[in-house]
Amino acid sequence: MSASAHKPLLATVLGQRQARPPIWIMRQAGRYLPEYRAVRARSNGFLHLCYTPDLAVEVSLQPLRRFDLDAAILFSDILVIPDALGQSVRFEGGEGPILEPITPQTLGLLRPERVLEHLAPVLETVRRLRATLAPDKTLIGFSGSPWTVASYMIGGKGSPDQAAARLFALRHPEAFQTLMDMLVDASVAYLVAQLLAGADVVQLFESWALNLDEVAFARQVIEPNRRIVEGVRARVPKAPIIGFPRGAAGNIAAYVAATGVNAVGLDYATPLGFAAAQVPLAMPVQGNLDPLRLVAGGAQMEARVSQIIAAFADRPHIFNLGHGIVPETPIEHVARLVELVKRGV
Repeated sequence: MSASAHKPLLATVLGQRQARPPIWIMRQAGRYLPEYRAVRARSNGFLHLCYTPDLAVEVSLQPLRRFDLDAAILFSDILVIPDALGQSVRFEGGEGPILEPITPQTLGLLRPERVLEHLAPVLETVRRLRATLAPDKTLIGFSGSPWTVASYMIGGKGSPDQAAARLFALRHPEAFQTLMDMLVDASVAYLVAQLLAGADVVQLFESWALNLDEVAFARQVIEPNRRIVEGVRARVPKAPIIGFPRGAAGNIAAYVAATGVNAVGLDYATPLGFAAAQVPLAMPVQGNLDPLRLVAGGAQMEARVSQIIAAFADRPHIFNLGHGIVPETPIEHVARLVELVKRGV
């Protein structure tokens, strides 16, 4: 981790309220930018782009060239972990990721010992980004959280309800726990390596937490995330970690209390007053503009930006969307959003 200069976003994660909220945007290096689409067109597939440091560095830096954002996030994907474990992973245009579904019988074919070797090009990207970024910019690394990654590994693709993974956990609890343990260990090793390569902070993306009851949420979201935070800090003491449990809803307070994350990301469905009441005042929050408000732009977006900033004015706050930016987002709307946040509207 670099500590050579004041980084407003890193300082916020560590609990220091800033004069105005720092800003980054989930999926900020992505398909809404024509320069990204140009790089993607000349790469040999999405995973090739993730594993080619020259290209991954370029697309990681593209949004910072356009907008005065406070952080760069490593360009990669949460599914590099199953790919590194040896599961078949491919990305089909218009369909998203396609994986060969894991079964209790095929679980033993995964090879956790090869994870860091396989992900060496991603770690090289982190090193190059650290060397390139301005000293006041925070570098964010990340990993998918075990439940979210497991839902793809078991279901073979994205799902609106993660039914295949939920049933697997209920029908095959021992195999499911073996998979989760493997993902916890792989995530710890991967995130530690990112921090040692130069990431200032890492984020845990728990993108599919919304369809779990409270018992499953505790077992499949809170406990694995807690173990990752503990495991990372055993190797990198005081490592700054953001947790993003999308869809946590009424479980958000328990997540914050139990996992040990430094800051918590709020999805756009989380009411501002609820978050203010449920998340302790000293806990930094991140979020939570609806990405479609950014697409539409105009007065409604500006009003909502003001509401979000006002709601969290008394605590450390990182401005972000409540989920990833979508491809149809007009670039001028992103520029206006950054301008508004920088003004502290």
